[in-house]
Amino acid sequence: MRAPPRAAELVADFANTLDIHAGTDALRTPAELAAWFTARDLLPPDAPAPDAALHTACTALRAGIREHLGTHVGDTPDPAVTAAADTALTRFPVRIAADGTLAPVPGRTPAERAVTQLAIAWSTLAVTGDAARLKRCAEHTCHEVFWDVSKNRSKRWCSMQGCGNRAKARAYAARRAAASG
Repeated sequence: MRAPPRAAELVADFANTLDIHAGTDALRTPAELAAWFTARDLLPPDAPAPDAALHTACTALRAGIREHLGTHVGDTPDPAVTAAADTALTRFPVRIAADGTLAPVPGRTPAERAVTQLAIAWSTLAVTGDAARLKRCAEHTCHEVFWDVSKNRSKRWCSMQGCGNRAKARAYAARRAAASG
């Protein structure tokens, strides 16, 4: 089993700030976004919170990532959601640093640099192909983002004991009802 790279952990953590099952959003406000960035060492504790426009761009990026990760074989992501995320990404240009890594361009606010780090993590996953291992749970009441450790990248649920079991039990009950009705 291959452990997820740091970029995948960061992107999954970011995407999971929206909890469909619990009906919560950990990034409802710019202050909550700042606290999330600070907890992950992307923003200094004394840095000002992102403004409303940056907060909106960040939540659009999250929605686009979640939309992309929620597509399964044969599905197509919602083009409006992914276009909004792409538009948000244009606000966060990167450069190649002296050490060959991607970095935010100079002159950005600390909050803009923090969002740029998310954009770099997401872009890195896409370029390396690791984005294929990062998935959104197929269970309609969950949608948690997880790292697929299966050999053939076919895992559909974040947990077979929870979400997978519920989905299979529903399918079994539906087959039994159809057979008896």
